Amino acid sequence: MRRAILFAFITVFFISYTQAQKPSTPSAIEIYESLQKLNFLGSVLYVAAHPDDENTRLISYMSNHVKARTGYLSLTRGDGGQNLIGPELSELLGVIRTQELLAARRVDGGEQLFTRANDFGYSKHPDETLSIWNKDEVLSDVILAIRSFKPDIIINRFDHRTPGTTHGHHTSSALLSLEAFDLSNDPSAYPETLKQTSTWQPKRLFFNTGWWFYGSQENFENADKSNMLSLDIGVYYPLKGLSNNEVAALASSQHLCQGFGRLAQRGSQNEYIEFLKGEPLVDNVNIFAGIDTSWNRIKGGKAIGDILYNIENNFNFKDPSVHIPQLMQAYQLVKNIEDTHWKKLKTKELRTIIEMCAGLYLEVSAENNWATQSETIKLDIEVLNRSNLFIQLNTIENASGLKISKDMILEENTKYVFNEPLMIPNDQKPTTPYWLMKKGTLGMYKVSDPELIGLPETPRVFNLDFNLLINNTPITITKPVIYRYSKPDKGELYQPFEVIPEASAKITEKVIIFENNKQRDISVVVKAGRDNLIASVEISHPNNWSVYPKTQKVNIVNKGEEQTLVFSIMPPKSQSEGNISPIIHVNDKQYTKELIEIDYSHIPFQTVLLPSESKIVRLDIKKKGENIAYIQGAGDMVPESLRQIGYNVRVIKPEDINPETLSLFDAIVIGIRAYNTLDILPFKQQQLFDFVAQGGNMIVQYNTSYGLNTEQLAPYKLTISRDRVTNENAEVRFLDPDHELLNYPNKITKTDFEGWTQERGLYFPNAWHDAFTPILSMNDPYETPKDGSLLVAKYGKGHYIYTGLSFFREFPEGVSGAYRLFANMLSIGKNTVELEAKLSD
Repeated sequence: MRRAILFAFITVFFISYTQAQKPSTPSAIEIYESLQKLNFLGSVLYVAAHPDDENTRLISYMSNHVKARTGYLSLTRGDGGQNLIGPELSELLGVIRTQELLAARRVDGGEQLFTRANDFGYSKHPDETLSIWNKDEVLSDVILAIRSFKPDIIINRFDHRTPGTTHGHHTSSALLSLEAFDLSNDPSAYPETLKQTSTWQPKRLFFNTGWWFYGSQENFENADKSNMLSLDIGVYYPLKGLSNNEVAALASSQHLCQGFGRLAQRGSQNEYIEFLKGEPLVDNVNIFAGIDTSWNRIKGGKAIGDILYNIENNFNFKDPSVHIPQLMQAYQLVKNIEDTHWKKLKTKELRTIIEMCAGLYLEVSAENNWATQSETIKLDIEVLNRSNLFIQLNTIENASGLKISKDMILEENTKYVFNEPLMIPNDQKPTTPYWLMKKGTLGMYKVSDPELIGLPETPRVFNLDFNLLINNTPITITKPVIYRYSKPDKGELYQPFEVIPEASAKITEKVIIFENNKQRDISVVVKAGRDNLIASVEISHPNNWSVYPKTQKVNIVNKGEEQTLVFSIMPPKSQSEGNISPIIHVNDKQYTKELIEIDYSHIPFQTVLLPSESKIVRLDIKKKGENIAYIQGAGDMVPESLRQIGYNVRVIKPEDINPETLSLFDAIVIGIRAYNTLDILPFKQQQLFDFVAQGGNMIVQYNTSYGLNTEQLAPYKLTISRDRVTNENAEVRFLDPDHELLNYPNKITKTDFEGWTQERGLYFPNAWHDAFTPILSMNDPYETPKDGSLLVAKYGKGHYIYTGLSFFREFPEGVSGAYRLFANMLSIGKNTVELEAKLSD
């Protein structure tokens, strides 16, 4: 029975939330829980740096046990992380991780906020972080979040007192939160944010501490906890059939691209928060002690509370609609309170509860999931009153001037379907994440509209207002336009409704490498956003490169269809690089954006518009060996990149590793974090080592020091550390300048390490067998040299290479030196083979 309840909860969550915009159909239990939260007037803001930094156990506890309005302020969207489920990196990864955060909040009951800070990659110190971020702007955003959310309690995930001991973004989030706590109530501090909100003083600030900050459980047990609150976050929720930690595990498991799926925990478990500043603690149990969280908190609230507490105490689980008369009475009172903050919040909450209790089903589905400017589309509007209440539908309207008069009584359980047109204005901007509309800096997104700052996603433009009379009281319920459809193998599905350009284009390869001066054909895919698209396409390119033909015509009959054009690119004779972009001409308009669609089952379908651009590189490169086997780890673009420079790359599964298969290849390359993610790989190690011993080359790219699934990473002793060099411009020193890796078949110089992006590398080994030769040395400022970024060992007739250099980041950016060095790694030993062949002749 217990398993059945848990399965039911997971199933309801999956059905309700993984398909975007699906109309809510809550149970009586969910209505009751919403009513409990309605009757709690207190709020908590949890602050950290990235998606997956949040403590879902504590967020769920505050939201579901305490019943507080709970938010998570993630300073960044996680663009600098890695992706375990697909190829998206950088800003596209940030889009995925934003949606994973929203999915997590839907599970644990929290809300999601952001700043404009960009996750530019690992940072070792907050000084570096705040020099790359615009500290003034990020602090302004944190203050805006506090002034808008108006939390009584702020909880920092990280310790502001320990700079340099963890990720610089982490410490920066705590430092900024601490500073904002003191400034948010000062009208002279960041007055521009007061155009959107008002000053606010949180009551208390805490740090979410634990044994890991003390080095061990023993140290923490012996620590002075008189300034801490202990919270049992293992509480059980009978209404859910789950413990708090089970809910939290479901929430954190939404971070799939970071590999955060985890087992649920059950039973009592203490969480500790350390008091930092604000109103003194009253006791060591209640975080809200001394703070009025009842309806008495606001002027006129007692009368509202008298009504709503009575409903909560006498809730009718069999027929929640019996409470509608009292709920409508409370709704009228809430609309008249003076406190604008609580008025806005509680009106919204009450409106939702009224809709749920009345069993109203309101849906607006477009005939397609997208449209273009000036297009008229058909809407299917479904209205259903599943109660015996008197409900009248007066009008349906939207902000664009659509107004449909109905003036009809909604009979019980009778479905009404209306077909109405929706005109897309000719100046309507396409749908895309607002923070990506303009090019930002390394550390900051650029957001022109201050009203958007901090929002998790771009607000939906097309909504319909249903103006109703319920119990003779007017109420308006707003629903977004969505797209509902079905597939035979998946059933009913939902997608957001988007506006896209009438034309978009993409070059199929984001980096195009020319290993010589021979021309190459590239494919440009043009997508029509409307019917009967007639256009011409040209390619913008550097002056010393040539493109043929100069323009090509496009004629696409049906919207949604694509046409592929082939252009020839002629590189210069010498090494060169630049960018090419397709330009689509439609009458007097130009389009230069690529339409990117992100489709994963655990998040809503995402449409992103980015500049359509590819990097072209005329590379001075030589290589030996042709056939490469690649074993994918956490996901990267290395196989595609190696094919660009002429290698025959075959991706093989670990279970297919055997002597016969390996004999087909000159080298085998192991993808990033493969020994963290592939359980079967350790059982194939000896066969891989035998391949090396017989003359093959084996290149292993970085793995994290934690979560390794083997102790025998190499044929000789090798210890992975957390050493990393985050400064992409850090000096690179050659420890063995005459080594083959630096000289054959390409002469590697310091210029090959220019133009690297985000970092030099990560998780370098810090101890190794004497059989290994370290090739490079590098370090971040004020740190000791790190010599483990590139290690090579002769093993039998072949070579084993371990590297923490971030080739997986450099290849997609077209960094020529990274290609040249990797070609040398693949070619090692081939020089000896050539010499032996010449001698034998």
